[in-house]
Amino acid sequence: MRQNRVRPDLKALVTEATQALARLDPERLEELALSCQALNRDLAPVDVKERARLEREARKAREEMAVFARVLQATRANLHVMERLRNLRAGRPGYAGVQEPQWTPRKDRNGDD
Repeated sequence: MRQNRVRPDLKALVTEATQALARLDPERLEELALSCQALNRDLAPVDVKERARLEREARKAREEMAVFARVLQATRANLHVMERLRNLRAGRPGYAGVQEPQWTPRKDRNGDD
């Protein structure tokens, strides 16, 4: 028999994950990841009525999920920049086997276009 647990609203869970990611709060992100794993595990055998309720909840959380995806994408981009800076400081400009593009300033532009 399934234990009666209090499950957070998906919309609230995604909003909190977005805020934790924006604050770069690794402890809270780990807690939320574990909560999501437990939620997925609990969702395996659901009846038709429960599935309909979950679908409604997912539709209500659509905007929050989109925001979370954008924050996640920006965080990945920032991580990429930090890794590049770390490599440059360590004297490793670029990636193994990949030639960095050579940028040259154009003299016909003034920076306003």
